[in-house]
Amino acid sequence: MTITTCIFDAYGTLFDVSAAAREAAEEPGNETLAACWQALAADWRLKQLEYTWLRAVADAHDDFWQVTRDGLDWAMEKHGLEGDDLRTRLMQLYAELSAYPEVPEMLKTLKNAGYRLAILSNGEPKMLQSAMKSADIADLLDDCLSVENVGVYKPHARVYDMVGDRFGSANEEVLFVSSNGWDAACATGYGFHTAWVNRMGLPVDRMPWTPRHIVSDLTTIPELAKSL
Repeated sequence: MTITTCIFDAYGTLFDVSAAAREAAEEPGNETLAACWQALAADWRLKQLEYTWLRAVADAHDDFWQVTRDGLDWAMEKHGLEGDDLRTRLMQLYAELSAYPEVPEMLKTLKNAGYRLAILSNGEPKMLQSAMKSADIADLLDDCLSVENVGVYKPHARVYDMVGDRFGSANEEVLFVSSNGWDAACATGYGFHTAWVNRMGLPVDRMPWTPRHIVSDLTTIPELAKSL
């Protein structure tokens, strides 16, 4: 069965989650942030993900905007950063994240080849719409599926169920692409073809499943979809 549907995680996969801290660090008056923005961005992202898992396990769902803010508050405190203005600015920039450079052309290539394209994300719908608008990719996607529709975060199976519910596709027809190794691994267990975008050259997560394919960026995704 050939691939008909390509599904993408959003944050860290299509959108550069380090961009908010990096851009804020370049602005006048943010010299303290400039000295630690990379560590802040890493801690912010880690806590953001940890809080989604903990909320899922505890059945205590909050939307991704709140989770993102909570993760930022933790990271700012760790790095000795204070101020509502800085917090507000970082959240504003997060809502307007840029896409990785190869994203628009990759999506255009897939769209022209006839694949159905969608985002499947932990993101809250308004966040996702803002990011897609900022990256100018909304017109290239057939849909944007948010976990807010099911009230639980990845990697719960109800999240992956949304793909088949929306497109009527069999799991074997889906190529799922994520920059999170655990997400790609769990999607493999669910039955999707998977590609892990391992931009940082990290080890494979020790889980019951592994991503079926590992790529360093999104450039080769159209070629991979065609080959499956």
